[in-house]
Amino acid sequence: MAPADRSFARRRLLTTAAALSGAALVGGTAHAAETRQHPWPAQFPLPDGFQPEGITIGAHPVAYFGSLDNGDIYRASLATGRGSVISKGLGTGHAVVGLKTDRHGTLFLAGGGSGEIRTVDARTGEILKVYATGGAFVNDVILTPGAAWFTDSFKPQLYRLARGGHRPPEAVDALPLTGDWEQGPDFTANGIERTPDGSALLVVNAFANGGGLMRVDPRTGVARTVDLGTAKLPNGDGLLLLGRILYAVQQQQNAIDVFRLNDTGTKGTAIARITDPRFRIPTTAAAWGRRLYLPNARFDVEPTPGTDYDAVAVRQV
Repeated sequence: MAPADRSFARRRLLTTAAALSGAALVGGTAHAAETRQHPWPAQFPLPDGFQPEGITIGAHPVAYFGSLDNGDIYRASLATGRGSVISKGLGTGHAVVGLKTDRHGTLFLAGGGSGEIRTVDARTGEILKVYATGGAFVNDVILTPGAAWFTDSFKPQLYRLARGGHRPPEAVDALPLTGDWEQGPDFTANGIERTPDGSALLVVNAFANGGGLMRVDPRTGVARTVDLGTAKLPNGDGLLLLGRILYAVQQQQNAIDVFRLNDTGTKGTAIARITDPRFRIPTTAAAWGRRLYLPNARFDVEPTPGTDYDAVAVRQV
């Protein structure tokens, strides 16, 4: 994320009003119990100045984090909390925002304001391919059996990168968003997931109706508002679906709002809110065992090379 983008994020942090439905609070007590029962660290440092935003965990207890500063990828063991940079990015202006890994060890990276999508070999750190989308801010990514889908925060469209073939695709396809989709004047689309039955995509829309979820038909781009009752997601960032339970990170609120969805993803019921005193503007979540792991992006401070960052773990609902 370029300096101007970071400034925008901080202004948004300081000016956006917190809003949410009433839900159960899961806080320090649950964290303390988890710490006693689990020998692995529930908090571990990331490199100073790294500026983390995305996290992904694959088939092994290893987390990958992307840097908003220069696109580096940091890999950390969940068992020890120790790690190292395994892939050097393309430098300032080539951020990594959201990222996901597949079972073959390929990382799919959303390039933020660069408008890029990149793929990286998680074993060697080699950048495999760079795709130009022509987009404004490629924010987050989810993998489906046949594609990687990316959101654009400033344009009403998704990007589809085909996957699963013998050769990587040559280009990315854009899917315009229609139907109930409303594009706001600033950050609008953010996190993305699949519906429990896999038939559609779920996308955070931080603008429409005060912030919520849209269910997007991946064939047509038609978006329909997901019924979340009185719940709002004005600060919604990363999404994580485990079965029918959807975790929505609300970064500025230092909280994770938890919903139970129906199979088709047309309706969700708020069942809990997870907070923790260690949250310092968490952005996205990934799961291992009974834990959720989140990087603290610290969008409320001016980043410097010496700014400290970390990742924290909390219990799933």
